[in-house]
Amino acid sequence: MNFYTRFYSNSKATFFLAQRTPRKARGTQCSAHLGALCVFLGVLCANFSTLAQTAQIAIPRIEQMPNQPAPFNIRNWVQVAEKYDSFVYDVTKTGTYLPLVFFKNAGINYPASPVFGLSTYVGSNPPPGNEAINVLPSLVGASLLGIDKQKQFGRNWLLQSQDFFNKANGENLYLNNTSTRSGQDWWYDMMPNVYFYQLTDLYPQGFGESKLQFTRIADRLLEATQKMGGSSAPWTSAYLNYRAWNFAQMKPLVTGVKEPEAAGAFAWILYHAYQKTGDKKYLRGAEWCMEFLNAWPDNPSYELQLPYGTYIAAKMNAELNTRYDIEKMLNWSFNRGALRGWGTIVGKWGGFEVSGLVGEANDAGNDYAFQLNGIQQAAALVPMLRYDKRFARAIGKWMLNLSNANRLFYPGFLPNSLQDASDWSNQYDPERVIGYEALREKLNGKAPVSTGDALAGKWAATNLSLYSTGSIGYLGAIVKKTNVEKILCLDLLKTDFFREEAYPSYLLFNSYATVQGVELDLGNAPLDLYNTLQETFVQTNVQGKVTVSIPPNEAVLLVLTPAGGKATYHENKFLVDGVVVDYQQTKIKLNARPRIQGIGLKEDTLMINDGVSVFGQALDPEGSSLEYRWSVSKGELSGTGKEVQLKAPAEPGQIELKLIVQDPEGLSDTATLLLNVVAAINRAPVILAIEKSASYVLPNGELTLVVQATDANQDALVYTWTATGGTLQATGAQLNWRAPAIEGVYTISVEVKDPSGLKVNASTKVWVRNFAPSSGELVAFYPFQGDARDQGPNHLDGQVMRARISSDRKGLSSEAFSFDGNSQHILVPNHPLLNFDQAITLSTWFKINAVPDRESFLLSHGSWQQRWKLSLTPSRQLRWTVNSLNGIKDLDSATELLPGTYHQVTATYDGSYMALYLDGELETVVPFTGKIRTSVLPMLFGQMWPDDAQYNFAGVLDEVRIYNHALPPDKVKILYTNNTTTQTKQALIASEPLQVMPNPFVHSIQIVDADWKKQRGTLQLYQIDGKMIKAWSLETVANGSLDLSYLPAGAYWLKLFSNGRVKAQLIVKQP
Repeated sequence: MNFYTRFYSNSKATFFLAQRTPRKARGTQCSAHLGALCVFLGVLCANFSTLAQTAQIAIPRIEQMPNQPAPFNIRNWVQVAEKYDSFVYDVTKTGTYLPLVFFKNAGINYPASPVFGLSTYVGSNPPPGNEAINVLPSLVGASLLGIDKQKQFGRNWLLQSQDFFNKANGENLYLNNTSTRSGQDWWYDMMPNVYFYQLTDLYPQGFGESKLQFTRIADRLLEATQKMGGSSAPWTSAYLNYRAWNFAQMKPLVTGVKEPEAAGAFAWILYHAYQKTGDKKYLRGAEWCMEFLNAWPDNPSYELQLPYGTYIAAKMNAELNTRYDIEKMLNWSFNRGALRGWGTIVGKWGGFEVSGLVGEANDAGNDYAFQLNGIQQAAALVPMLRYDKRFARAIGKWMLNLSNANRLFYPGFLPNSLQDASDWSNQYDPERVIGYEALREKLNGKAPVSTGDALAGKWAATNLSLYSTGSIGYLGAIVKKTNVEKILCLDLLKTDFFREEAYPSYLLFNSYATVQGVELDLGNAPLDLYNTLQETFVQTNVQGKVTVSIPPNEAVLLVLTPAGGKATYHENKFLVDGVVVDYQQTKIKLNARPRIQGIGLKEDTLMINDGVSVFGQALDPEGSSLEYRWSVSKGELSGTGKEVQLKAPAEPGQIELKLIVQDPEGLSDTATLLLNVVAAINRAPVILAIEKSASYVLPNGELTLVVQATDANQDALVYTWTATGGTLQATGAQLNWRAPAIEGVYTISVEVKDPSGLKVNASTKVWVRNFAPSSGELVAFYPFQGDARDQGPNHLDGQVMRARISSDRKGLSSEAFSFDGNSQHILVPNHPLLNFDQAITLSTWFKINAVPDRESFLLSHGSWQQRWKLSLTPSRQLRWTVNSLNGIKDLDSATELLPGTYHQVTATYDGSYMALYLDGELETVVPFTGKIRTSVLPMLFGQMWPDDAQYNFAGVLDEVRIYNHALPPDKVKILYTNNTTTQTKQALIASEPLQVMPNPFVHSIQIVDADWKKQRGTLQLYQIDGKMIKAWSLETVANGSLDLSYLPAGAYWLKLFSNGRVKAQLIVKQP
């Protein structure tokens, strides 16, 4: 079959079948055909050097790369990808860590179907991990090469991969694991859905529930986009500067490194959902996300999502006449971003050219490139050139560098001493098809080193990474060698998913300083060769073998069209036989019509005679001012422009609202909206709170719950109570609940419904536990009475690092420490006594002064990475984190705290449960197990890590207590109550009499108490109102004598703090 007929027919269905069906369905000619495109068989010569090119925009980072990287050695990436697929999906492989594929008889989300998994790394720790970012792109990559993954090795791999669609837990998204939750890291949540969408394009006939999943994913993303502020009434872009999004709760994760680049993945999915379904609600969602990304001022580069956003921005510009800034976004992808130092590598490492790779690009001798990121960036940016040809030369140059340097991720292309798994590869993978996760510029004095994170993180026995290599099929599908060694032929259609009909399109970049001729085999059908960069047909009615002559240091972008096809122009597009050939033609300037982006109200149901605002938003490609003309079938309109006022008619029914926008040349667009007018609008009930008689109860114990609910229509409400355990006896809004005999955390839920069926749900948790007496002791107590001394039994004194003495919650001066959120903190040197591992209680009083857009650490010992921490989130919630031998667990408080108010927080962990208390009341609890990990770091107050102040706390801390056991709820309550009912802070601890003489005194006083001789502790002198006057360390009080002659006559408190005890005496100074 010749070149043209293979890739295009006048039937759209035939076109997609030819492009997208796997190899067994279309024969073996696909790979042979693309190879024949770039084979030496020169007959005709088309000289491009005599024609002017469309202005090419340089990307400065790419310009730092060589035109011809050296050493130069580009692998046959098609062969690598095909052999990789055969290797990892071969169930008969034997040997160490083999096979790499495993099976289960039933899935979690689709229990009627068997499922498979792939090891994330060679030698992944048992049980073997199974990640969507590994499995799904491997299916896409193989399918791009023509491998039918529905019929390979007797299995339907696509059908068995759908268990990543988290259906059972209600997420209704593809997530990185088969039973997990969204909301921790956006790229892990978004990219599986991008890969799934790619599979649906490659297999349009569908598999399993893929068609249902397709729309459910789009609906979930659209709902989230609206929750993030996207709206048509008035037109408002979404706000996506978050770490992640919890789709179950429809709430953002505001802590951690933000990933605003996720707007690109959102827009990529939603725009393709619009193209597939025709439903404009998805288009609106895509525009809300893309407008956010386009307006974002800083480089948002984090992982994989930005290049997909750049691609979809170019596609929307081309197809919708939007005006997104592609140059800015492309530079973002290549320049180093501040969020995590992500960018494109430039230079040589140890004599090896590594320009073009993607990863941590610091340019400071410590760069770290990752294979997956470069390949996925190529998959997004190469097809982008169909929609924005201004960057053809830049992308062609970068792809030559990337295609060359990518071999360094594979065994055999660096000496064994510069790899860390060469022995396994030499024995089991002699064809070198499984690559490493990463390439480090320097490691242990060597440069460069093929490596990864798995060994250091103890996740696997090697750094050979399937999740990194699984995308290699994308690169193989795009990149083909030509007869000229350092000129590649890049296929622009292969990864242009969900495209409209298109003719074969290729990019060739001449890396030489002289004109070069590249030979193409066009097959037997006559074709015309159109170069979009010159906007001209360079050869017409040709077939067979031709030579393309490319000027030095330039690119050509060829589109192969039917010979003699009818040429037409539409707006900015040049078409042949109705198929777009060039989206950015400049020969004929045609005005494009405006487009209405949205029309809407706050609600689409109105009450009779209601007055509401109506909003419209339109875009003109030329930037001209637009005329808005509104009309309504019934009712009254007033005002002009984007916002007008509508008064509903006096009788119920349906009315049609119409908007026409028109540009100065008379081109227009029209949109209509149907609205329902009713006599009254029924509103759903609202749950205000669920009140509990207690937050915890003994097994078989009882408690009472009452739900507080309102209804705007004053409807009679029906209450339905359910629980995950125990016995329920409900009477309307009240529930009497008997706890089960088994300990645990139980959820009690209530549904409140009105007579029309509108309903609302809420739930609360109850801790069922028999709190046996715990054994343990106070490890440290820091009352912060002018210093950071530990007044507990172990004298683990802290060091004040610029923190300032402050007043406490009672207004007593010098009784607390304040922290500025910058560098101020308190450091307690590490000690074996701090590394107890069975259980823990932390307690402190605190006041928030500021809530930054990041997590703030109140207390930390090794932070979440090593041991534990107590922090404040940007949503003003406390977060208690424990790192145990069984994992890491966060527990957030329910209450959102306000600055300027003192609270006491107590956090406990007993080896079975983590609990958080606020002001003596249980807030939240969660099951968790495992011994607490130890840390070599100091314990910190107000700071996360030593020498890392980016998460410092801004506020006041007081009375920090640390126990090596978990206080039960009643003891926590007592701790809070005792601390709030006494007269002065010094009486917060049970006091004993301090023996002094004489009393009253005139000049000096003698301490005769035995404790002062222990020379460990402090003496503190207070006014009668509790204000501290002076403090002494015991070792400075010679012979126990204090000269107090300077005091005015009156009464004073003298207190001694030693060994966790407090002794006090009221002393009287005589005139």
